[in-house]
Amino acid sequence: MASAENYPALVLNADFRPLSYFPLSLWGWQDAIKAVFLDRVNIISQYEKKVHSPTCEMALPSVISLKEYVRLDRRPAFTRFNVFLRDRFICQYCGDRFPAEDLTFDHVIPRSRGGRTCWENIVTACQGCNLTKGNRLPSDCGMEPLTSPEQPESYKLQEHGRAFPPNFLHQSWSDFLYWDSELES
Repeated sequence: MASAENYPALVLNADFRPLSYFPLSLWGWQDAIKAVFLDRVNIISQYEKKVHSPTCEMALPSVISLKEYVRLDRRPAFTRFNVFLRDRFICQYCGDRFPAEDLTFDHVIPRSRGGRTCWENIVTACQGCNLTKGNRLPSDCGMEPLTSPEQPESYKLQEHGRAFPPNFLHQSWSDFLYWDSELES
């Protein structure tokens, strides 16, 4: 990590939980420093890397927390990615896990049969299963979804997102992320 560009700051809400797990709530070093100078965040941890201006020197923040709590929307946006996250990137017909680029979404009740594009009628499907099912009803082709589609709450998507840590995790972030961490008894 030579340039300052490679020093993102983990952003925590005022309750010290990440604003988002997937994608992980990260700010670039410039946004983190700006928030520090505007007195909107507290610095929890810092990198050894420092930046300099003509009048001051500052270690780049690695973990910051917002001073004011941001209430998270309990109703997540209905997006393709959030459907995949709700279903944990698992095809709801064959049960296999796929990367996002190999997934599609399927209307359980096809649109051609009056099905709507909504949380309660869309499931994650691999391309093969989606083609096999086509515009048939699950009962007509023996392809019932593994779980009934429903609108998740934001906390449920956050919980699912914790299972997919990003490629880069700085050691100063580990106390705030809890992936696979064992609590002391």
